[in-house]
Amino acid sequence: MKTAVAATVAGALVFGLAGCSPDDPDEPGAPPPAATPSAGASRADQARAAALKLTPTTVRVLPGNDATPFDRERELDAPSGWTVTVWARLPNARLLAWAPDGRLLVSRPKDGDVVAFTPGDAAPAQQTLLDGLSQPHGLAFDGDTLFVAESDQVISFTYKDGELSGKRVVVDGLPDKKSPELGGAYAHALKSVAVGKDKSLYISIGSTGNVSEEDREASPERASILRVGPGEDTPETYARGVRNGTGLAIAPDGAVWTAVNHRDNVAYPHDDDYDGDGESDQGKVMQDYVNDYPMEQLARLTPGRELGWPYCNPDPDLKAGDRKYTDRPFVRDVQMNPDGDKLDCGKLPPTEQGFGAHSAPLGLSFATKAGEYGPGALVGVHGSWNREPPRPPEVSFFAWQNGTLGHQQTLLTGFQDEDGSRWGRPVAAVQGPDGALYVSDDDAGAVYRVTTG
Repeated sequence: MKTAVAATVAGALVFGLAGCSPDDPDEPGAPPPAATPSAGASRADQARAAALKLTPTTVRVLPGNDATPFDRERELDAPSGWTVTVWARLPNARLLAWAPDGRLLVSRPKDGDVVAFTPGDAAPAQQTLLDGLSQPHGLAFDGDTLFVAESDQVISFTYKDGELSGKRVVVDGLPDKKSPELGGAYAHALKSVAVGKDKSLYISIGSTGNVSEEDREASPERASILRVGPGEDTPETYARGVRNGTGLAIAPDGAVWTAVNHRDNVAYPHDDDYDGDGESDQGKVMQDYVNDYPMEQLARLTPGRELGWPYCNPDPDLKAGDRKYTDRPFVRDVQMNPDGDKLDCGKLPPTEQGFGAHSAPLGLSFATKAGEYGPGALVGVHGSWNREPPRPPEVSFFAWQNGTLGHQQTLLTGFQDEDGSRWGRPVAAVQGPDGALYVSDDDAGAVYRVTTG
């Protein structure tokens, strides 16, 4: 499946299908009794912990893991009876994947390597599995084949007992700062990768910048999810208008889902008086509006799915007081699509689920059971870098019910202090072979083991 990725995508597939960190109908069934949607308001961690009935939990620290920020007692809010342990220390820990032999693999784009942890009776043993890579980020297994997404290519290896062999370039020519046409300017170089049930490979390709419409005509298409079918050698655009779909995972039914970091500094789209000064605010960039618009997307992808960026923005409609972000429609972007002639936003299927604006969702995975919450999606929410007040980091959960995902619920929070300062920022959460949840934190330089009682 090696290819130079020279061709852009099959136009026949495009039917018409956040804040980000600089380098995130009725509900299908009832939520667990102890949970309500995540609100993300100011003074967020304390207020949300009370609303969600989470319990303050002292973070346990294994011997040797007590360097800053764990040189003092730390506390997180978690469901009652859950235990959070600093299981391993690893600076810049990003995405996670479990190997067939029970080792936990962790990517580190800043360090150019992939590290493996072997669970033991106490602290896990650590080894560098790969190094000298170009911003390795996404990790995915298909049996004993490991796929690693670098900034400019996807490579694969045969994995056995903590050893790799048979390196192969699966896809090359992916855009990054070295791409001649980008001239060193590329804000979202980190790629994620997932393997579908039919053995297709899915790759997230972020946008060049906040709003860069030329991405939609690039080859390969940026701001998209690419697909390489089994036995094929040319990627196609599977979904477009995906500003930065860092979260990428396969659901229990085989569907591809993505968690999207949406745009910043969006202008007010409606011809009315938003700020109460007696004049229309259409086209104005106002902090009060930007704080909560547009929402970050959690979307089920199908061939040719269109997620709107940069012409259409998912509208959370917070004025209605509904913070569940379920089945939200699109509104045209008055800066990029003022006349609506670039894309008809009213014809786009609504986004299935989402997060508050500037949440910066990163890692996405599906768990068979997250304690009493049951099966569902786990998302590492990195938290905003440009919101006033900052939206706090957390680990979120979306219940898998009736073939889709329910609304956002909070599993872990408390990484952000009341003044907006942070001691940790979760990136990804995955279920381990032992049933525990493992959470990477690139700010604290840690991997947490969360047992669910």
